[in-house]
Amino acid sequence: MPALNYNHLRYFHAVAHAGSLTRAAEQLNLSQSALSVQLKSLEEALGHALFDRGPRRMSLTEAGKIALDYADTVFAAGEALQQTLAGRVRIDQQVLRIGALPTLSRNFQAEFIAPLIGRRDVELIMLSGTMRDLLAQLEAHELDVVLANQPPHGSIAPDILCRRIAQQPVGLVAPPGLLRRPLAFPQDLAKLPVLLPTRGTDIRTGFDQLLDAAGIQPIILAEVDDMAMLRLLARSSEALTLVPPIVVKDELAAGTLEAVFTIPGLTEDFHAITQRRRFPNPLLRELIQ
Repeated sequence: MPALNYNHLRYFHAVAHAGSLTRAAEQLNLSQSALSVQLKSLEEALGHALFDRGPRRMSLTEAGKIALDYADTVFAAGEALQQTLAGRVRIDQQVLRIGALPTLSRNFQAEFIAPLIGRRDVELIMLSGTMRDLLAQLEAHELDVVLANQPPHGSIAPDILCRRIAQQPVGLVAPPGLLRRPLAFPQDLAKLPVLLPTRGTDIRTGFDQLLDAAGIQPIILAEVDDMAMLRLLARSSEALTLVPPIVVKDELAAGTLEAVFTIPGLTEDFHAITQRRRFPNPLLRELIQ
């Protein structure tokens, strides 16, 4: 087997992270044609195509994902070697890149990353987006984990893993004094205003099914796809709000909101979506047992 050309591997590493030949060529100060030739040589040496070449973006093949795992390790080790021999005093900082759906509670996200908060050797990068965009970033190795309150639907890559990491009851909260007697569920929802998550979320689907079965048409003041906004509206509106308690845990503790009714059988699941990798980010093991 011929020796691996590490210059070719570095070019592959740059293209894989840039996502396109054009961007990587600019970063490396090479022509696109020269870079393409170097990539072709690496693919021939490894015996596998490393990219699926689309019109706008180059995506990694299964072999490419494996190669990138190795390349990340190789070049991280090389950088560490240089810094060590240069005698630099530094803190080795690991990076964890987390994506989250906007419908996911910020409080839940804060609890998830709590074991890493304050560690000087860890940098956290947190992004939000649609499930489709976040999964694309996960497959491109731009994210280490996606946090969601619903599993991915439809066709997903076979190396995508989804694990339920928590479950919360779902109920109705309201400002103190809104109700003068205990809530009769679901009958009272025909005459009380409510704030709801948007359609398509699992808790909204379950809630709608319960009311449809009872023939109740709720008075909907707002439908919100962002839990932080739903939390703000719950605090400032004279209405019931459908949320898991973790979303408004500070308000419940302070007494600015009160739990009115926990809906039997309605829960919200929290999922960690990852990709099967030869070298998974070791920080994930500290967060996902």
